[in-house]
Amino acid sequence: MTIHRHFCTYFDHRYLARGLALHASLANVCRNDFTLWVLALDEQAAQFLERADIAGLRVLPLAALEAFDPELHASRADRSLVEFYFTCSPCLPRYLFARHPEIASVTYLDSDLFFFSDPEVLFDEIGPAAVAITPHRFSAAAARSHAKFGAYNVGWLTFRNDADGRACLEWWRARCLEWCFDRVEADRYADQKYLDRFASLFAGVHAIAHPGANLAPWNVASYRVAVDAGHVQVDGRALVFFHFQGLRRIAGHVYDSNLTGYGARLNDAVRDHVFRPYLATLEQAESRVVSDAGMSGVSASLRRRAPGLRGLRFAAGRAARALASAAAGNLVRA
Repeated sequence: MTIHRHFCTYFDHRYLARGLALHASLANVCRNDFTLWVLALDEQAAQFLERADIAGLRVLPLAALEAFDPELHASRADRSLVEFYFTCSPCLPRYLFARHPEIASVTYLDSDLFFFSDPEVLFDEIGPAAVAITPHRFSAAAARSHAKFGAYNVGWLTFRNDADGRACLEWWRARCLEWCFDRVEADRYADQKYLDRFASLFAGVHAIAHPGANLAPWNVASYRVAVDAGHVQVDGRALVFFHFQGLRRIAGHVYDSNLTGYGARLNDAVRDHVFRPYLATLEQAESRVVSDAGMSGVSASLRRRAPGLRGLRFAAGRAARALASAAAGNLVRA
């Protein structure tokens, strides 16, 4: 039986290239047909994606989601832009179930993911579960500073369109509307730490165990990552997707992998077979965005820095991080 998978994500024009790279990776590895629903968080992103008319990608303008969900729109008043974006996380799959009741399940993906093999192995593991969440699986070094952000990561979340899946999704949305801020409190952090309570409150919650799901800067040090016959293996199992959280361009084609802050270091397999394929796809996507006539001025706007003391502090912080990454051998050239 043919299965059509539904994924969703969101980004603004600043993350357009990453979103395009995510879609390209899904198109490259998925054996089943799929739709990637993209919540375009600003007009530049929405207009670019509409012009691009990418197969398997459907665009949802933010205004449409806010019209459907007035409480989401009202939440803008008491939170920053990034905090408002976090608040959108549960509202997007909820919208899809309401507007497209034929969708049996939807999987939210962070836009900075990149797939290296078919995610069907994860759906096989999830089986009939109503909800699937992904543990951070922090390395020992990363746990000391990052465990406070929660046991689970928002990078991959699957909700089934049944009573249990929708109940969990509604609870998560209600909590995010109440409080979704970029700071840690005892039992909450942004949209993410609420995930720690899913299994205790709802039936059918499955924590994905596959080591190749959501390999990331905060857990890569815990695994043996190697290459076998050209394929990346994580403790002997195929890498499904990597989470390129915090990746930053230093200059030209040189990037900071963001491993240093988590106490991890690049090895040849991770550098040459994980980061470099992603960077090649990312730079192709950036070229596509910059060459689009409707995106004139966007690349220049992305290079602007805050003026005055704030700008100096930002530059100093990035320089210090780059130096630490260089000393640790964690810079990557595309």
